[in-house]
Amino acid sequence: MTGAATDYLDELASLLRAAGLPADHVAATVDDLAAHLAESGGDAADEFGPVAEFARQLAPGAGAERPTAPEARAETWRWTADTFVDEELLNRFGDEGWEVERVDALGRFVSHRDPDQPQRWEYRRELVTLGREGLDEKLAPDGWEACGNWVVYAWFKRPKAASVGPAARIDAPAPAPTRANFLSRRFYALLAAVALAVVVGGVVVAVRDGEASSGLGFATGVLAGAAVPLGAMVAYQLWSNRSC
Repeated sequence: MTGAATDYLDELASLLRAAGLPADHVAATVDDLAAHLAESGGDAADEFGPVAEFARQLAPGAGAERPTAPEARAETWRWTADTFVDEELLNRFGDEGWEVERVDALGRFVSHRDPDQPQRWEYRRELVTLGREGLDEKLAPDGWEACGNWVVYAWFKRPKAASVGPAARIDAPAPAPTRANFLSRRFYALLAAVALAVVVGGVVVAVRDGEASSGLGFATGVLAGAAVPLGAMVAYQLWSNRSC
């Protein structure tokens, strides 16, 4: 490997460490890139582009040029999906350059995409009960960064450049989606099953008591009881977002 390539990788490692990536992750990344250059015999700048730009692709916050928050003109999109399909959709939209900033109080993914230098992102979802239970530290060595919580789930993201290198660049991003809700058939089937159970329960109560009002009261009570924990979850999420 040439001296220019060594200088390039040394500067890249410095930028990645400055961006907060763990030293072992930086070392593994640089070793992989060095092996690629040794095999291809190519020039580092030609293969990966300017070092500061490449560092920004590999680690959010790398290099002095990267802003600490999305630029005002960056595309922003809020959307929601149920837990049957959310991880699949996150990765599909991540391949189109959408980066999730957070999950809002209504459970929507607040996402943005850089219009000038879009890059691919990948996501994973973890089941949690109290906070993120040390997941941040456990997943950080592989480049994963927390991007949202909702009730018993936590989502993590990382730039896809960490695993696929220059292929993470997007030359022609897909148009921004026009939809905001992605609820699956399984989700609607679950809602229908719950609604049917409530109706059947109301009918059983009405037949047993001989009064339609008893069945109506039963159904109303069930729905009101379900609304209490749902309201509490939304209120807790509002409070959590405010305290972040």
